[in-house]
Amino acid sequence: MCASNAKKILNTSKLSLILRRLASQLYENHNHFEDAVLIGIQPRGKILSKQLKEILINEFKIKKINLGLLDITFFRDDFGRKNKILSPNKTSIEFTIEGKSVILIDDVLYTGRSVTAALAAIQSFGRPKKVELLSLVDRRFSRHLPIQPDYYGIKVDSINNQRVEVKWDKKNKEGSVYILQNEK
Repeated sequence: MCASNAKKILNTSKLSLILRRLASQLYENHNHFEDAVLIGIQPRGKILSKQLKEILINEFKIKKINLGLLDITFFRDDFGRKNKILSPNKTSIEFTIEGKSVILIDDVLYTGRSVTAALAAIQSFGRPKKVELLSLVDRRFSRHLPIQPDYYGIKVDSINNQRVEVKWDKKNKEGSVYILQNEK
C-alpha cells in the first residue's frame, strides 16, 4: 500500500468499537448460537470472523459457536476469465448447516459478486434455514447485484477508481481501514 494515496478511515480503536457493536447485534439476533453458524468468506473474511467469534465467546459468554471458512474461488463468475492462475484457499466447514441460520462474513461489500459466489458455494454443504450477510465495510454506490448486508460496520461512499482495504495486524489483533486510489 502506497502511503501517499491512502486515507485512513477507521483506526484501531474505532474498528474495535465497531466489532463489539457487530458482535452485540449478532448476540441480540442469535442469542446463544444453537441454531446459527458463522462462515468467513476466504480470504478476507477469515480474520474478521475469528475476531467476532472471540468477542462473542469472551464478552457475551457464548459457550460454543461454530465457525467455518468458505473458499469461493471456483464459484466466482470471473473464474477463468482472468489471465492469472487463481490459488484457492482451504474451505473448512466441519459442521452441518442444514436448517441453521448462516451468517456469511466478509470485510468489504463492493459489487456483490463475492457474496453471490458464496451463496452458490454454501449450497454444497446443505440447505440453511436462513442466510445473513455481515460486512465490515459497505461500499454502497458500486453494487452490480441486489445484495445488501444485514449487519455492517461502516458505509463508505467511494468512487470506482478507489478501493477500500482492511489491514489486520494478526499478531496484535488490531486493524485499520483505508481508502486508496487505484494505480493506473
